[in-house]
Amino acid sequence: TIQSLDLLGRKVLADNGKKLRKFGKLVTEFIEEEGTNEAMQEFVNPLADLGDKVTKLTTEIGMKAFQNPDEVGAAAGDYLGVARHLVFAYFWARMAKIALAKQDSGDPFYTAKLATARFYFAKLLPETAALIRSARSGVAPLMAMDEALF
Repeated sequence: TIQSLDLLGRKVLADNGKKLRKFGKLVTEFIEEEGTNEAMQEFVNPLADLGDKVTKLTTEIGMKAFQNPDEVGAAAGDYLGVARHLVFAYFWARMAKIALAKQDSGDPFYTAKLATARFYFAKLLPETAALIRSARSGVAPLMAMDEALF
């Protein structure tokens, strides 16, 4: 959790998202480059969707943190999970682009790489929905538990 607090509190919110926007620019450029490539839609569309969701989530948490700094701690672990998926989705999409270009080479490496990218997007990326929902729940459920137990 130290890493998640550091990511959200010091790396993202402390500079008003400047570092995150820098990474977001790489993601956006890739999406724009591949957006018309029909073969890449299964990777590009979910990546673009997640990029939008991360932007909205970051803004929402930042606004809540102005009212109550504990909101950062309440969301940090889930936010780290969402950010991790944004990075993974970006790199898997890039790997899929290369694997698609080389899939007719007969090299099993590219076949396996493409299958793994598809597995990631189908089976792992959907975790972000639960992480985002949990991050948005804020500090109130945590404080209610604390009050109920102590």
